[in-house]
Amino acid sequence: MSPSSQIHSTQANTANLSSAQRTAEGFALNNLTTVAADLIEYNTMRLSCQADRLITLNLESDIEPTVAELDRLGTPIFVLSGGSNVILPEILHASVLHPTYKGIEVLAEDTDSITIEVMGGESWHELVVYTVNQGWYGLENLALIPGLVGASPVQNIGAYGVQLEDYMTHVKAFHLPTQIWHEFNKSDCQFNYRDSIFKQQAGQWLITRVGFKLHKDALKVTANYGDVSTLAMTKAEADSRSEITAKDVMQAIIEIRQSKLPDPKQLPNCGSFFKNPIIANSQFIALSNEYPNIVGYPVGDEQTKVAAGWLIDNAGLKGKGIAPILTHDKQALVLVNHSAADSNTPASQHDILATQQLIQQTIQDQFGIALEREPVWVNNEAHY
Repeated sequence: MSPSSQIHSTQANTANLSSAQRTAEGFALNNLTTVAADLIEYNTMRLSCQADRLITLNLESDIEPTVAELDRLGTPIFVLSGGSNVILPEILHASVLHPTYKGIEVLAEDTDSITIEVMGGESWHELVVYTVNQGWYGLENLALIPGLVGASPVQNIGAYGVQLEDYMTHVKAFHLPTQIWHEFNKSDCQFNYRDSIFKQQAGQWLITRVGFKLHKDALKVTANYGDVSTLAMTKAEADSRSEITAKDVMQAIIEIRQSKLPDPKQLPNCGSFFKNPIIANSQFIALSNEYPNIVGYPVGDEQTKVAAGWLIDNAGLKGKGIAPILTHDKQALVLVNHSAADSNTPASQHDILATQQLIQQTIQDQFGIALEREPVWVNNEAHY
C-alpha cells in the first residue's frame, strides 16, 4: 500500500467526517478553547501576545469542525506550532490553532530503509533522537532544532549539510481557506533554501502529517563540517571504533549546538534570526581579498552562501544590539530577549525590529550584503 493510500484509510473514520457529523457526535469548540489567551508561553522569544482565543487541537479529527465553526463566526485563523520561528505582535485579533496531536506510524520497511509518517504535534528533536535510537538514519544532522514536526516543511529546516527535503517523502495538510485536505509529494512542496510552498502561502496551511524515508546504514553519514567530524571521531575512538556512526554525528551536533546556542527556556530566542545570504562569486572573491577569513560555501557554479553569523560577528555586533534584544555572545546569528519573563514591560516586536534594522544597516554598509530575516513576522490581524 502506498503512503498516500494508507493516510486516507487511517483517517477515513475521523478526518473526513463533515462538521455536521462531528457536531452530532458531540464536538464543541468551547471545549478546546481558552479565551483571551496570553501566548507568552507558546513562543520561544517569550513575547507577550494577547490572542482572541487559543484552540488546542488534540486530535487531527478536530480540525475540520473547528475551522468550519470559525469560518461561520468570521474570525481570522492563525496556526501556531512550536513558536520557535515566529515574531508575535502584542495584540493578535485571531483564533490561534495550536496542534498537539502525536504519533509515529511505519508505512513501509525493508532491509535497507524504512518509511514513517509522523504527526505534526511531535517534537522535532525528540523525533530525531527516537529515529536514531531505532536504527533509522538520515535526520541526525537536524538534532536540537526547536519546534514541532508540522512546522518543519514550512522553511525546509536544515543544518550541517542536510535539509528536510533530503529525507521527506510527503506531507498531509489542511487548506484553511477552502477547508480541503491535500497531500503533497516532495516536488509539490517547492522546496528551496529555507523556503517552501507553505512559506510562500503563509497562513493558508495546517500541516498534520509528514512522511520520511530513512536508511539503516549507521556508517552512511554526512559529516562535512570540521567541528562535527572531529568531535564525532573523538566519540568513535572513545568507543574503540575507527569509523563514525550516525549516532556519533547526532551527539556531536547536540554538543556543538548546546555550546553555541542559548536554550530558549533559559534565554528566550527564536534560533537563527537571519538567513545566510547567497551572493555572486565575484562579490565573494572581492570580499575575500579584503577579509581573508570570511566564511562561505559554494552554491552551484556561480554563487556562494556566506555565513551571516560571521558577518555580524566581524562587524563587531556579537553580544550587542538595542536592549533588551541583543545578539548572543556566543553566536551572533541569534537574537536573544534579555527582558525578564515577569517584567512589567516585556520585549515587543518594536524592540526586535530596532535591533534587526541596526544589524541589517551595519552589514549593508560594511559588506554590501542585505540580510534577510528568517522568522515569520505576524501583524495584529494575523497577516504575515
